[in-house]
Amino acid sequence: MEGDCIFCRIINGEAKADFVYQGENIVAFRDIKPSAPVHILVVPKKHIRSMNDLEEQDAFILKEMLFTAKEIAREQGTDQAGYKLVFNVERGGGQYVFHLHLHILGGWELGKHPRLAGMPV
Repeated sequence: MEGDCIFCRIINGEAKADFVYQGENIVAFRDIKPSAPVHILVVPKKHIRSMNDLEEQDAFILKEMLFTAKEIAREQGTDQAGYKLVFNVERGGGQYVFHLHLHILGGWELGKHPRLAGMPV
């Protein structure tokens, strides 16, 4: 655990979160400042600072994160309408919490996604 990492504190029960999944290697919880109707973070329990710090032996974590995200999207009802999976990498890539995490973004009404508004469905 990194001392000032909010995700490590959430994982260790030292800070609150609205969990939607808790497993052996990863957890998932709702983003406190959502950018979409469904905005969930999938976070490894192991502190990995960024995608740039991922090591070969951690490949199973990425696999588990992706398959868990797919299942959460299904459970949240966003799998058929569509959703995004996003890793922000380093400050220039939009990463503000330096603990690897995957954003699940979805839940927009069909044809109402902010970037697609006005496009034919």
